[in-house]
Amino acid sequence: MWLNDIKTGLSSHVLLKCISISIFISLFFVAYFYVLNHPPTEATAIPIINLDNLISFQPMALPIYLSLWVYVVIPPIIIIKLKELYAFTLMIALMSMVGLIIFYIWPTTIAVSEIDWAQYPSFVFLKSVDAAGNACPSLHVATAVFSGAWTDFIFRRIKAPTWIRLLNLVWGISIVYSTVATRQHVVLDVFGGLILAGFAILLARSIFQLKI
Repeated sequence: MWLNDIKTGLSSHVLLKCISISIFISLFFVAYFYVLNHPPTEATAIPIINLDNLISFQPMALPIYLSLWVYVVIPPIIIIKLKELYAFTLMIALMSMVGLIIFYIWPTTIAVSEIDWAQYPSFVFLKSVDAAGNACPSLHVATAVFSGAWTDFIFRRIKAPTWIRLLNLVWGISIVYSTVATRQHVVLDVFGGLILAGFAILLARSIFQLKI
């Protein structure tokens, strides 16, 4: 039964998973904020397109935006096979590295918003810490799409019910939507993140022969 497979995944390689997830997230944030705060050249503002105007600012989307950091650890914690754990870690690290290299070579930002952030206290800390840089491609989108695809791969293999696969899909799409709805990114950043995630998924299929 699929629930038994989930339980098996949760109890497999627990120490290794805890250590690897902690190290990866810590190293990622160190590198991310270094690149964000030390751009070698002036950042290019990513233009707004018509689709951006169709997505209104949604303060309630903030929890969904932040939920990425739960969403992204679902695949590794339910993975059973050690080979797949290594593959997931390697591919998401490679994808993040490519994104950070792009940010360093081509610093990007989003246009200054006319929103008075003082009216939204829950956004003040986010906006002060995660500034408008490191915009395109959106690593928030890339990691959400990559993690969602890998989670669905696991769900398909263990024959999880359709409703839980749909829940995973809706959650992933909601995170992608939230990047624009919270004004952390613009639509072109999202497109960039989708391309980066697609590259990582195709590479994982090619190298590890996984049907992601």
